[in-house]
Amino acid sequence: MLNWDEYEEAPTATQPQAAAKPAPAAQPQQVAEAAPVSQYRPKTEGELHRRAAEAVKNLDVAAGLEELEMGAQRIAVDDKRMINCRADLNQLVPFKYEWAWQKYLDGTANHWMPQEVNMNADIALWKSQTGLTEDERLIVMRSLGYFSTADSLVANNLVLAIYRLITNPECRQYLLRQAFEEAIHTHAYQYCVESLGMDEGEVFNMYREVPSVAAKSAWSLKHTQAIARPDFQTGTTETDQELLRNMIAFYVVTEGVFFYCGFSQILSMGRRNKMTGVAEQFQYILRDESMHLNFGIDMINQIKIENPQLWTPEFQEEITQMILEGTQLEIAYARDTMPRGVLGMNAAIMEEYLHFICNRRLAQIGLKEQFPGATNPFPWMSEIIDLRKEKNFFETRVTEYQVGGALSWD
Repeated sequence: MLNWDEYEEAPTATQPQAAAKPAPAAQPQQVAEAAPVSQYRPKTEGELHRRAAEAVKNLDVAAGLEELEMGAQRIAVDDKRMINCRADLNQLVPFKYEWAWQKYLDGTANHWMPQEVNMNADIALWKSQTGLTEDERLIVMRSLGYFSTADSLVANNLVLAIYRLITNPECRQYLLRQAFEEAIHTHAYQYCVESLGMDEGEVFNMYREVPSVAAKSAWSLKHTQAIARPDFQTGTTETDQELLRNMIAFYVVTEGVFFYCGFSQILSMGRRNKMTGVAEQFQYILRDESMHLNFGIDMINQIKIENPQLWTPEFQEEITQMILEGTQLEIAYARDTMPRGVLGMNAAIMEEYLHFICNRRLAQIGLKEQFPGATNPFPWMSEIIDLRKEKNFFETRVTEYQVGGALSWD
């Protein structure tokens, strides 16, 4: 269901296969036919040099040079657009969207790698017969199972679809950074799974085997199919809305809703001094994903500003329904992962939190909140996202993980 690779169609009943005929017996005196002699003649060094010189001499009439539009005017800021831009996409400056470049700089400053996190305490706790309850173990397994493939789905969407269709170079610069961060996140989950000695096949294939995990992955994949086709192009209201629909599905729902139950569960575990290495990895990932989310929302809102004809009342209703669908899927995931109360949480409290998150995502793209009065039962989650300098609440290390050249000691 979740694999979109091409497959070989099996023969149908109305198209029966012909019965296989036995191969004819080999003739004892038959001699194998000789392979045709190649007519290729290696070029001498002199010929190669001469051909290279001729190719360089004739370069001025090559199609590649015509693509460069020699003598064209320099790019003006007003020529740049988020989508359907006809300006040269290879010219990073002048910037039109300073916020995109700043997010790229912030992302590079916040570089980290999974191996920097000490997993020894987690390994000992995971191997202990009494260290974790069965409900706590289920949360760890489900979280690693979903996230281990979710970030790959996001990365595939970025690389195969979004990057090609966003026509602004400073935004593309951040998209490249985001794709790299998604790879780091997948690496982090693999590092956790390997460190704890989990069954890698079970964890990484969970999105095909566990219904609550599969449902979220299938929902995300559904919104990739159209724009990932090589022949898909924007430029019409219909195709521009399809791109916007995909961006909302991945930034607002997948990264903005689907990740939040698992994040809060694992980080709550870390606050209780359990699985602190896994929780520390998730804390760094949450910081990255918060920036991805904000960047995506900025792009979505910029596309709306530049293309107001796309944001019709009908389209707004469709998008509202999409975000509600994502919220319901995440609530179902919460019920599956927390059949009983655990870590000071239960499914009812998590539902309230997800209603709060849903309202926030709707408001961020200018839509009406759907759960009036919903509040945040986990205010510490906002603190983790918003604070840049603090002592880790697991008290294992300082969580200011910016690279040395970007640190500020004020």
